[in-house]
Amino acid sequence: MTIRVLIADDQELVRTGLGLLLGAQPDIEVVGQAVDGNEAVALARSLRPDVCLFDIRMPGLDGIEATRVLAGPGVDDPMAIVIITTFDLDEYVFAALRAGAKGFLLKDAGSELLAQAIRAAASGDALIAPNVTVRLLEAFAGAAPAAPPPQPVDPLTEREEQVLAKVALGLSNSEIASELYITLSTVKTHVASLMTKLGARNRVEIAIWAHQTGWMRARPTGDGD
Repeated sequence: MTIRVLIADDQELVRTGLGLLLGAQPDIEVVGQAVDGNEAVALARSLRPDVCLFDIRMPGLDGIEATRVLAGPGVDDPMAIVIITTFDLDEYVFAALRAGAKGFLLKDAGSELLAQAIRAAASGDALIAPNVTVRLLEAFAGAAPAAPPPQPVDPLTEREEQVLAKVALGLSNSEIASELYITLSTVKTHVASLMTKLGARNRVEIAIWAHQTGWMRARPTGDGD
């Protein structure tokens, strides 16, 4: 299946470069390009791409606000959006994830990581630049102990807790499958169940839940780590 992508960036050279990088992938097609956030929202609604690739700083509506409009809380049919930027600032990472982004990359990430992020977002997964992920999880892990974590809708199974711990460490589905000796489809099933039980929209929110609630600090030993 071909993944249809919309690119939004106010710099023509960047749009062209991203288009060439993605267009060279056999399973990715660039179906539109926008010069600012307002045009990006309009094109996204008319073209319904599988994934939107948004810059942060754009005139008019910026990438984070455009993301919130298309994928934020309360959106009935949220779109898959990956943020790509030159600005390696934690405040942008947090804002993008809260707005509903499924990925966050720096523009020097390279074509391979860019394609991986697009594919992950298209499949309902999420990918954040590795260096950003480390800082993000360190920030959650270093936070002051939270109140007792809210209970999931239904109790987590032992295997779900094992998968949750791996997701919270930033591992991909493939890496989790390898470490827990289970199939990729089984991992996806457990991640989907975790999303339902924790009220999370994606794996990034699952990781945030595990760290912000203190679950990672309080979890029992022997969980498969």
